[in-house]
Amino acid sequence: MLPLMKKTFVLVKSGNLKSLWFKAKRVLEVDNSSISMNYHKWLEIRTGMDKTKTQKLDDLSTFGYLPLISIILPVYNVEEEWLRKCIDSVRNQLYANWELCISDDASTKKHIKRVLDEYKNMDSRIKVIYRSENGHISRSSNTALTLATGEFIGLLDHDDELTEDALYENVLLMNNIHNADVIYSDEDKITIQGERFAPFFKPDWSPDLLTSQMYTCHFTIYRKSLVDKVGGFRTGYEGSQDYDLMLRVTELTRSIHHIPKILYHWRAIPSSTASSGSSKSYTHLAGLKALEDAVVRRKWLATVESIEDHPNVYHLKFEPKGNPKVSIIIPTRNMATILSNCLESIFLKTEYQNFEVIVIDNGSTEQAIFDLYDYWGQKEGHRFKTYQYDIPFNYSKINNYGAEVASGELLLLLNNDIEVISNNWLDDMVGQAIRPEIGAVGACLYYPDFTIQHAGVILGIGGIAGHSHKYFSSDDGGYYSRLKAITNYAAVTAACLMIRKDVFMEVGGLEEQLEVAFNDVDFCLKVYSKGYYNVWLPQVKLIHYESKSRGQEDTPEKKERFRKEIEWMKNRWGDLLDNDPFYNPNLSKTTEDFSLGLQRIN
Repeated sequence: MLPLMKKTFVLVKSGNLKSLWFKAKRVLEVDNSSISMNYHKWLEIRTGMDKTKTQKLDDLSTFGYLPLISIILPVYNVEEEWLRKCIDSVRNQLYANWELCISDDASTKKHIKRVLDEYKNMDSRIKVIYRSENGHISRSSNTALTLATGEFIGLLDHDDELTEDALYENVLLMNNIHNADVIYSDEDKITIQGERFAPFFKPDWSPDLLTSQMYTCHFTIYRKSLVDKVGGFRTGYEGSQDYDLMLRVTELTRSIHHIPKILYHWRAIPSSTASSGSSKSYTHLAGLKALEDAVVRRKWLATVESIEDHPNVYHLKFEPKGNPKVSIIIPTRNMATILSNCLESIFLKTEYQNFEVIVIDNGSTEQAIFDLYDYWGQKEGHRFKTYQYDIPFNYSKINNYGAEVASGELLLLLNNDIEVISNNWLDDMVGQAIRPEIGAVGACLYYPDFTIQHAGVILGIGGIAGHSHKYFSSDDGGYYSRLKAITNYAAVTAACLMIRKDVFMEVGGLEEQLEVAFNDVDFCLKVYSKGYYNVWLPQVKLIHYESKSRGQEDTPEKKERFRKEIEWMKNRWGDLLDNDPFYNPNLSKTTEDFSLGLQRIN
């Protein structure tokens, strides 16, 4: 099952200037019945697995930490029905220590003041301020902030709803993680009839995904002192003011946490529909401006690029500062035609010039391969080198040997059946790999029919790991634009993997006990465990001529070796394999298409 979204469709709400993204143009009528039914079934099952209301209230009685949470609610000319549902969703919270800080942005509809005064008189936790002139979302939100006295603030739009356990779940996390500064959760959408659809299940903190799109969104809680420190919301960023805030606040803290549960319902209202082009004219451009500001603040040598046909998705193109040398390590044995195609694509298409190709020959016997070595050796001189390493095949040991003889600051592990199709592939990979916080850098690999072979590794798929979005079309946006966004994954494939040589050596290279399978996954997890982020680049495109049926363990020896490698991985990484931080536990562990899963969530 594919999640909603094939084509981008935007709703823009006046006053709030917020945009909603859908994967089908008739989503307001919940036209995709099969997806809707699947989600409804999932909700039924998931509800049965969750704690009851009584159990959650019992939990609350044991909490030692009960911070005041100020909900910031800017209001402007919203229909009475949705405003009441919004406010009632706060009043119905299981967690009681909250205040609702409402700023009316000079609404002209008469029912607004009547409703707000009614709720203010009904509940002392509700505070209301009436602005004398319309200032739009940023100014109105800042006005609401002046009412806030809580240790934390939460952001709510005037026609959306919180689940009744939204604050309970956040405070539960705060009691377990005392220094939490930013907390975000999953979300879905809700029709005017109250039908829920389009769930968005997010990864844990993924800084490179945030600089590609505003994925954290709803429901987010911030430590108020950090919001005050950055000056609250900025005018001039309306439409992406929450994105701008998230970028600035997360520059001050690493204590950013994710609750993998839906705690927020985003209202879909047909009357507020605008064109996607309209969205790009201000929400997209406001997000672009916010991201460009972040680049300047962080003193990054990078430019921000928009992604065609994908509003509110961006690429940060980091410059390959210092022109570091790249050692491209290619293990091979015979197969001259395949290697020839690989080498020709590298030397003829690559714009970045400071590289060497190191072919590690693993016992070739055919004259054609040696003739190929002679050809490229004469043609490229010092940029092409071959080393004989005639041992029983061990992918890890061969690449480790290649790393030892490499002279580059950066290593690029590359399969011999890869063809380069994007000229700036090395520029983009180098620009990312030299960032001190980055470990392994991966690329987008296609099968020859231009379906996805590799778009990042998901842990736990099939027991150990699987390839994100495998077999998706090259023009598909993927799950909430993940196929177009630069993003963090726990691992990337070593069929095309770049890393700084010092980091490669720091983690001890590839594990030589893993002769064939999972050595790249293990390697990336070692890198991640050292505190580096691994990143996947959608714009770096290569063809991988690996057969779609390749890799079958069809002999007793291969089956036994594969079984041992699986056992080895589970023994070393079992907990992490079960809890991929860059993949949501609500999603499937049996398929690679980001469909809904039914495994238990702790």
